Amino acid sequence: MIRDFPLPDLGEGLTESELVAWRVAVGDRVELNQIIADVETAKAVVELPSPYAGVITALHAAEGETVDVGAPLFSCDTGEADASSPAPSAGSASPAAQTAQPAPVAQASPASSGRDADAAADSSAADAAPGPNLVGYGAAAETGPKRRVRRSALAADLVPPVPEVQPAEPAAVAAPAAAATRSERPRSTPPVRKLARDLGLVLETIEGSGARGLITREDVERAASALAMPVPDDVSSLTAPGRTDAPAETRIPIKGVRKHTAAAMVRSAFTAPHVTEFLTVDVTATMELLRSLRDDREFAGRKVTPLTVVAKALCLAARRTPEVNSRWDEEAQEIVRFGGVNLGIAAATERGLVVPNVKAADRMSLGELADAIAALAETARAGRTSPADLSGGTISITNIGVFGIDAGTPILNPGEAAILAMGAVRRQPWEYRGEIALREVMTLSLSFDHRLVDGAQGSRFLADVGAVLREPGRALTMM
Repeated sequence: MIRDFPLPDLGEGLTESELVAWRVAVGDRVELNQIIADVETAKAVVELPSPYAGVITALHAAEGETVDVGAPLFSCDTGEADASSPAPSAGSASPAAQTAQPAPVAQASPASSGRDADAAADSSAADAAPGPNLVGYGAAAETGPKRRVRRSALAADLVPPVPEVQPAEPAAVAAPAAAATRSERPRSTPPVRKLARDLGLVLETIEGSGARGLITREDVERAASALAMPVPDDVSSLTAPGRTDAPAETRIPIKGVRKHTAAAMVRSAFTAPHVTEFLTVDVTATMELLRSLRDDREFAGRKVTPLTVVAKALCLAARRTPEVNSRWDEEAQEIVRFGGVNLGIAAATERGLVVPNVKAADRMSLGELADAIAALAETARAGRTSPADLSGGTISITNIGVFGIDAGTPILNPGEAAILAMGAVRRQPWEYRGEIALREVMTLSLSFDHRLVDGAQGSRFLADVGAVLREPGRALTMM
């Protein structure tokens, strides 16, 4: 039997995904839960397993194409002679499925109707049953097809219609035609206007052949030829030195991670009232601690960096100021305080910005935190961050110091109350014990949601983070 596999909702409430790469080809035999494609959601690249065992008969999308949730992705010949036996469901799987039953599962969207009348009759019972199980996806299937808003329809809503030109009154017909048609400034582009000016032509005397009467270069040249005026072959000879036309444009589709990030940043910037505070700290003691840990056996092979220490300091400070580790529930009109810290780490990838988070970071030791951050960074750079790692964050850190930047005004991750930006560590003159000395200095930038965090609370939290970085031993007083 030929079974169509529709693209499922990958547990993020998305309506579409981009097909990054196929792992199979038509004619390949696949096993249950074998990876058949990589698809890019709004947050990450996800491996999509096959819910069937059989032979691939058709691939319904090309690499790089955007596929709507519920649309057929591929077809598979499962080798079933007929549909006399019940179709596999979430509670009753096929023999192959029973040998490799996945852990958390979800039902995929119903398969599409058969290719002919016989196939439709054979598959009617199977279509009525729930879809096959998929590894790692926990969202329920959609109850109906989703309609995708076409770009042309969206453009029609955003671009105001061009007003229609009302016919002139009978009395105005007697007026000269030139006065009726030249009541407004002639439509043309700056290079065309300059060409006409250099040739001594008046645009009001030239009839435009472009869209809606636009006067083009050809119109100017035609008018010049009618006056027997030579038009230079090289227009640059008529322009001022060093001035050229506008540069060429490159248009990049907005999709995937970039599309999600743009929507999240706009939502955050125009929903949460942002306040940003700055603190410059002498982190010489922290840097000396990191250098000493390189020779410590416990930290051998571990990448302990300034980011690791800042992350630990943030977790300790959040215990003293829990307001920064909360979210605003607009619908319930409640402030939700989190019992632990799921620490988001902003990571720049080839596909855009992602913010995976370390679960229960506040319960980790410095070494465990270093390992967790390193693993998240490696997965993010490879584009393999799972949806679970991208959801559930409570507060975030962004390390702008790796780019040589000292300070900034970071935008909150939606649903969080605070984000801390750490700048570059620089050696510079600093007052130390009543004298001027070369010290290692870092600037911290804290943005917070002023609905959730008062100025005094944000300032206390930032001061606590700075105190740990200035004197790492202070961490003992906050535990």
